[in-house]
Amino acid sequence: MRTLLRVVPVTIGLAVCGSLLEAREGLDHPLTLSDAQREFYNARYDVAAAQALDLRLADPEDLAAHELRASALHFLLKNAIGASRDKPKTFRECDPCGAWMEAFLDETARGQALARRRLAADPADEVALFFLGKVDLNYIWLQLGTLGRKTGWDEFWEARRSLDAVLKRDPKHVRARIARAWIDYIVDTRMPRGTRWLVGGGSRKRALIALHDAANTEAEFYVRTEAEFSLWDIQVRERNFSEATEIAEKLLRDFPDNRDLLAFLATDKAVAARD
Repeated sequence: MRTLLRVVPVTIGLAVCGSLLEAREGLDHPLTLSDAQREFYNARYDVAAAQALDLRLADPEDLAAHELRASALHFLLKNAIGASRDKPKTFRECDPCGAWMEAFLDETARGQALARRRLAADPADEVALFFLGKVDLNYIWLQLGTLGRKTGWDEFWEARRSLDAVLKRDPKHVRARIARAWIDYIVDTRMPRGTRWLVGGGSRKRALIALHDAANTEAEFYVRTEAEFSLWDIQVRERNFSEATEIAEKLLRDFPDNRDLLAFLATDKAVAARD
C-alpha cells in the first residue's frame, strides 16, 4: 500500500500548540529536550508539543524534537478520540483534531525526510535509523490503534527494518527494544490471525517480556521512564491490573500531575488491585 503521508504546509503552528512564549513559561533556563519530556510524561501534551516545536525550530536537525512533538500530537488525538466505537465520527466532531492531525502528519513527514537524508549520506547512522523507526511507529500506532485505519504498511516495514538494524548493531539499545516490542504487540493484537505471518509475525508475550527487561535495565532517566510507561500501558491493555497499579504508583512519584495515571488509579480495578 502506498504511503498516505505527505508534507503539508505548517499553517497551524501557534494555534495548535500555544505560543512559543507560553511553552517557555515558568522556565528559568534555556529550553531543553528534558523540559519537553517532563511535560509529555506529566500528560501535558499540548505544552510538550509546543516546547518540542520550539526546539525543532531552533535546530531543524534535531530528530529527537521531531519525534517527541509527533508523539505529543498523537497523544492529543488519542485522548480526544478515546475508546469511541465510531472513531471516524468522533474525529470529525472533534474541533481541534483536524489541526492536530495536520500538524502530526507534517511533523512525521519532516522527521522521516531528515532521517532518510542522513541515512542516504551514512547508512550506518544509528541515531537516524532509530528515529526513522520510531517516527514510523508513531504513525502506525495512530493509524491502526487511535484511528482504527488499516493503513501504514510502508511505514510498518520501514520501522521494522530500521529498528532491527539498530538492534543488530547494539542489542542493548533500550529505546529500540521498547519500540520493537510495540511492533510485536501491534501485530499480535491488531492484525487478523491468518495474516500475521505476512508481516513477520508478532507476540504479545514477547512484547511483555521485552518491556519488563527494558524497564529493569539501567538507563538514562527518560529512557527508563519510556520503558515503564510502555509496560504500564500494555499491562492495562492486558488487564493485568495488579501489575499496572504497582507501576502507575511508582510513576506517579516522578510525574504527580499525570492525569492518565491519576484516572487509572481512581478506577475500581486499580483500587481492588491495591486492596
